[in-house]
Amino acid sequence: MYTLDSKIPEGPLEQKWTKYRSTVPLVNPANKRNLEIIVVGSGLAGSSAAATLAELGYKVKVFCFQDSPRRAHSIAAQGGINAAKNYQNDGDSVYRLFYDTIKGGDYRAREANVYRLAEVSTQIIDQCVAQGVPFAREYGGMLSNRSFGGTQVQRTFYAAGQTGQQLLLGAYSALQRQVGMGNVKMYARHEMMDVVIIDGKCRGIIARDLVTGKLERHFGHAVLLCSGGYGNVFYLSTNAMGSNVSAIWKAYKKGAFFGNPCFTQIHPTCIPVSGDHQSKLTLMSESLRNDGRIWVPLKKDDNRHPNDIPEDERDYYLERRYPAFGNLVPRDVASRAAKERCDAGYGVGASKMAVYLDYSSAFERYGKIEANKRNLHNPDKETILNLGREVVKEKYGNLFDMYKQITGEDPYYVPMRIYPAVHYTMGGLWVDYNLMTTVPGLYALGEANFSDHGANRLGASALMQGLADGYFVIPYTIGAYLSTEIRTKPIPTDHPAFADAENNVSNHIQKLLNIKGTKSVDHFHKRLGKIMWDKCGMARNEQGLKWAIDEIKKLKEEFYRDLRVPGTANELNPELEKAGRVADFIELGELMCIDALHRNESCGGHFREEYQTPDGEALRDDENFMYVAAWQYNPDGNPILHKEPLIYENIKIAQRSYK
Repeated sequence: MYTLDSKIPEGPLEQKWTKYRSTVPLVNPANKRNLEIIVVGSGLAGSSAAATLAELGYKVKVFCFQDSPRRAHSIAAQGGINAAKNYQNDGDSVYRLFYDTIKGGDYRAREANVYRLAEVSTQIIDQCVAQGVPFAREYGGMLSNRSFGGTQVQRTFYAAGQTGQQLLLGAYSALQRQVGMGNVKMYARHEMMDVVIIDGKCRGIIARDLVTGKLERHFGHAVLLCSGGYGNVFYLSTNAMGSNVSAIWKAYKKGAFFGNPCFTQIHPTCIPVSGDHQSKLTLMSESLRNDGRIWVPLKKDDNRHPNDIPEDERDYYLERRYPAFGNLVPRDVASRAAKERCDAGYGVGASKMAVYLDYSSAFERYGKIEANKRNLHNPDKETILNLGREVVKEKYGNLFDMYKQITGEDPYYVPMRIYPAVHYTMGGLWVDYNLMTTVPGLYALGEANFSDHGANRLGASALMQGLADGYFVIPYTIGAYLSTEIRTKPIPTDHPAFADAENNVSNHIQKLLNIKGTKSVDHFHKRLGKIMWDKCGMARNEQGLKWAIDEIKKLKEEFYRDLRVPGTANELNPELEKAGRVADFIELGELMCIDALHRNESCGGHFREEYQTPDGEALRDDENFMYVAAWQYNPDGNPILHKEPLIYENIKIAQRSYK
């Protein structure tokens, strides 16, 4: 049995990272110039890691399948990034951010990693400000903060509703500086097809030039996978259509363990599904829950216009059920509550699978403040509302505009309709404290690893983790490995391991092209997505998961029998790209269901219907399931489970309560 060694440093929690940095082996500057590092993915984790490692002197290659690294999906993040700076003087601290993250993840995350994340969070903001990221500021010039779910302090820094874009442009600038200096070689429109293992260590990748179809071999002393999450296994998600699991799935099949694959985050504030024509869903930032109030009519099947439903006939159900946190409960709690109301017959809109997110109270509150500032005495209600709309437009304008463009309704005058959707995945490759997988020399950063978020991520923590891993963690931890590799000369890419890996990739591509069936890639992807959403989505149960596993096996057999991929391998062929990714999604979907089936408890976003409290909350089983489930690939189709016990020495374990 393989023993999982998380390599957590000794000593008190608050001193672990400081002591680690002071004692970790180093690589001297002259040796760094002889070491090559491959970075797969150019989002926040990938760009920040590549820029920082190149700045240190390493030779870096960066691969992304987009036409530019700044098109990575990190650009889509809207609401903000957390940091424990306590600018609001409202009681925040490193420990409180650490505690909120552990509790928000329903006590299924590793203490040491989460504390380190909270600790370096403050440095991230300073780094980004120095790069010119235009964070929102208060009148006096201080950086502004707003609230996000699962906390009672304001610690979220933001740039309107486009925080991810601005942070990525900061990291991209740092990356391009290193490209210009010749320290980073950028490979856009390249997709990683496999990792290359030589003598038990990761020594490079096989990549495909997506324009020409040519397969390429690339050596690296270490490989960093920064390729994001796998929410698109559900077909409909808030992720970009190109987002996929393939990079980390190839690594899984080469020996890297997959941690907690069933832990999926459902985001409560998304624009509802409108029909079969949709290829993705659109997120409305969680920051909107700062000032918006969520409600449904008190009467079932109430078809009146929302503005015609008086206040006393509305059910502000989050405020009713969770008075302490109200509309700012964590995402998994808010999502289940919305589903419960809609399932009970109180949903709104044509589909009845939506709830209202209403800003009328915020317009009024901000309008009164603005009227006072302008010395307006006894303004009428319309004047107050118009002044309030101006304030909200300044804070959230691009989000309101986006909603109007998509739905045709103006949220300044009509409440938004929202419903939960797949957003983030807490599962990913298992990594130790150094962010190394179970394959020496192979690292996973950001959403590609099983992360610091346990069973549910708090809002505004994804950007925090990606930049923490890239700017402040991997530059130290990779040295511990590379200090032992300075005598390793670059391995020629005609090595048999490179040839074998390329041959396997080529054979798989031809296999997909040679099926010549009748069904498109999207046909299979949509069917997989429906199975996953219905049986392994917001709610799961034993019967449904067993059914899903059987159905996915049948779907896989049909995929390889009746798939049709037009075109050839030696050209720009988006359908071939999708086919490879969906083939991986099908296998991943089965593993997710196996993981969800084995975890006989509810925790965070993993809600097993058999395990819930009388009032419908997640019911954990700490005695039997307080561990990371790390799955090892098994060619016979039955993955092997390894367990990393989660030990809490600094936090009192309790049933989560936000009431």
